[in-house]
Amino acid sequence: MKTEQLQIRVTRQQKASLRRRARAAGVDVSTFVLSRVLPPLADRLADILTALVAANDHRYALAELSDFLHATPPVQFRDAVADASVARLSPMLQNHVAAMVEHAANVKGVAPPAWARDVPALPAPHFATSLRSLRIHLLLASPVAFKRRNIFVDASVGARV
Repeated sequence: MKTEQLQIRVTRQQKASLRRRARAAGVDVSTFVLSRVLPPLADRLADILTALVAANDHRYALAELSDFLHATPPVQFRDAVADASVARLSPMLQNHVAAMVEHAANVKGVAPPAWARDVPALPAPHFATSLRSLRIHLLLASPVAFKRRNIFVDASVGARV
């Protein structure tokens, strides 16, 4: 629900152009401008992070995040993840999400968002399994973005275990 208003100054020509473009897209001017400034992909990511906050079992939300990051085209990736908010997540989940985003950014050849660098790494290692016999494998197999954050997993963005 929209509860706030924002005014911007534009020239008469810019306003006419925005009206034409909005009409061609079949939406009002506000919806058209918002869709360009706050792309729907960013909204989808916000929904996934909200689900992650509320989830009892984080595996499904993390899998959905993995699918989202993998499927987002490189040209839209930066805008899609730029303003993600992980503040409501536990430190473990903040690091997991940041590592996933950093890894996906690296794979896509784009710079990771600044907020990901601001998430402090976990103070102690976290392994994806309690089986001690797999720890050496996880130490070797984990993507660099995860290792830097002290998280050791077998697979990352776009992969299923």
